[in-house]
Amino acid sequence: MVKAYNQEHVYKHPWEIVTSASWRKFADPENKRTLSHILEVDTLSQKLDSESGKLYTTRAITIHAPGPWFVRKIVGQEICHCVESTMVDGQSRSMQLMTRNISLQKYIEVEEKIRYDPHPDNPTGWTVCKQETSIRIKPLSALASMAEKVEQRCAERFLQNSVKGREVMEKICKYLESESRGIAF
Repeated sequence: MVKAYNQEHVYKHPWEIVTSASWRKFADPENKRTLSHILEVDTLSQKLDSESGKLYTTRAITIHAPGPWFVRKIVGQEICHCVESTMVDGQSRSMQLMTRNISLQKYIEVEEKIRYDPHPDNPTGWTVCKQETSIRIKPLSALASMAEKVEQRCAERFLQNSVKGREVMEKICKYLESESRGIAF
């Protein structure tokens, strides 16, 4: 069984501001209160392809293990390690992120894809964010008998965290816009 959902959000900020905010989302200590499920973020690699002009980045993200508390007790882990792969194409103005868990895979697989592109109705002023998330409990894991409920709780948690992430992104976007106008925030 797989629990999947899609979300779309329009940031009323230019693509350059939104993508800059995406890079800063985990860096500001003030955001750590809002994004308390994120424990650590480390850049593993970064490469600029000189021919295409695309930037490729891989980051390790450590989070509180997804799902309700009893799931963490069953699997015996409080944290989960994830890998985020990002590709930024400045020429076509597209940023794509894909995040997967690399720990707890014998119990659960989570994959999140996010894409930031200029909004078709206002390409210089707005940015559309499309997010796809899938959560799958492994059928032979200790969680299989309650898979549907665990997937639902995990999906609810991911949706809550998505809202928090958008709040942080909006805050950073406003800061970056005021900074670019020379106004202290």
